[in-house]
Amino acid sequence: MNEEFELIAKTFMGLEPVLAEELSKLGANNVEIGRRMVSFTGGKELMYRANFQLHTAIRILKPIKKFKARSAEDVYEKVKEIDWSEYMDNKMTFAVDSVVFSEEFRHSKFVAYKVKDAIVDRFREETGERPNVSVTNPDLRLHIHIAEDDATLCLDSSGESLHRRGYRQDSVEAPLNEVLAAGMILMTGWNGDSDFIDPMCGSGTLLIEAALIARNISPGVFRKEYAFEKWADFDKELFDSIYNDDSGEREFNHHIYGYDIDMKAVGKARLNVKAAGLTKDITIEQKDFKDFSQPEEKAIIVTNPPYGERISTPNLLATYKMIGERLKNEFKGNTAWVLSYRKECFDQIGLKPSIKIPVYNGALECEFRKYQMFEGKFSDFRSEGNEIKTDEERAAMAEKRRFKEHREFKKRLDEDAEMETGDIRSFTFRHHPSYEIAQQRLERRKKERRFRDDDGSRDTRERRPRRDDDRRGGQRREGLHDERGARGDRDQRRGSSNFKRREDGGFRRREDDARNGRTGRRSGGQSDLRGERQFRGNDRRDFKNKERRKNEN
Repeated sequence: MNEEFELIAKTFMGLEPVLAEELSKLGANNVEIGRRMVSFTGGKELMYRANFQLHTAIRILKPIKKFKARSAEDVYEKVKEIDWSEYMDNKMTFAVDSVVFSEEFRHSKFVAYKVKDAIVDRFREETGERPNVSVTNPDLRLHIHIAEDDATLCLDSSGESLHRRGYRQDSVEAPLNEVLAAGMILMTGWNGDSDFIDPMCGSGTLLIEAALIARNISPGVFRKEYAFEKWADFDKELFDSIYNDDSGEREFNHHIYGYDIDMKAVGKARLNVKAAGLTKDITIEQKDFKDFSQPEEKAIIVTNPPYGERISTPNLLATYKMIGERLKNEFKGNTAWVLSYRKECFDQIGLKPSIKIPVYNGALECEFRKYQMFEGKFSDFRSEGNEIKTDEERAAMAEKRRFKEHREFKKRLDEDAEMETGDIRSFTFRHHPSYEIAQQRLERRKKERRFRDDDGSRDTRERRPRRDDDRRGGQRREGLHDERGARGDRDQRRGSSNFKRREDGGFRRREDDARNGRTGRRSGGQSDLRGERQFRGNDRRDFKNKERRKNEN
């Protein structure tokens, strides 16, 4: 009887829908998309097939216990409760991998150590001996995931990451990950129904993954070993039948072409293609993309040009401008897909994409863009019944808009929090008790802000401008307005004073800073209030002195 149990397939962010579709075609039940993972249910055969046949999975995990982990002791006790004799003995080696998103546990390795201690102590108490840990080649691999206080302990059925197919003999600098390459091809919808071209092929990863998809060859055929082959309940006969079943493979009646300007890359790509046994389907030549010409047969381009992050590329923007020119003039009637990172690079292509799909290449948030090339006018292209976007592509674009909106919303929240932190010194000062005293003084001066002659009549004469070296409270001031009322208005705007302290001890206007390109901010991001505080402090001191003299009289 094929007992069904829960399984988890890990993948890269952005590839979850592609992986979910692969699992559904494989016969998985209860497929649910998560963040960088897809959960599903199935039996032992499906677990073997998932490892062997999925193009876009990194590893397949089998949960064995879920529990609440509110402390390190919770982790230790819950793991120790498991009957580990079902999975291993004290002669076997094991390793623990951990992923933690929790306020309680700040270091993932600490969680891994607690799991290790629990397993070792359980065996020591029951048998008097303990199993050893082996990081490089353990007999049993474990994975624990903690999100807040929800913990899931799993058996890792894959072992080494599934992106390590086994055909790569040599690589160029910063090679494209095999899982990402396969995901990109599957997102295009191409399944071998036309020629496939990568004009910047590097070590040939996209070419080999395209050939595997076109022929429906399982990517695990090159691997030497999976972690589940060391499990106590491993069914060798079942896995051999899966491994040797090539009934799903099909003929490929088109061809795959790869080009690169670097002859060293061409040599490495040819070596990898030969190791994969796909030289019949793939041709690789040295050729600059600027010399690319219109293919005779219908074709699709999928490429990953350099984008100046891990590979130093001179004239990067000129390269993308050349890509746009070649696509526009020498790829009419076909479709091109380009993966890149920088918006300015995409802008240089100069073509309007019909779809933009966000994906991650390592830690870089990239976009995978589709360019539909057509001959003549766009209206004629549409009148023939052609559509720029399929229903699936429209759904993907809607998902991208939601992704971007959430990202921008989070960015605004982060900026607001940062601004609040930066303004906290100003906020505290404005609500200091001494501010209330100064505010009362200003209100009183507002009511009395009239200059009169000795006879009490209104002084209408033009008053003498203040000298630049006038002093108040021992501090020199420059650029003050003539009217005393202007100073009062300035003092009301305490949070945004027009003055800041000069290096010589005086003050300069913030308007001058603005004209000179300065913002009035310190390098640390906080307002420069030191001069304002001292100036206002002297005002308050004068006010207190007057009050004291009044009381003495």
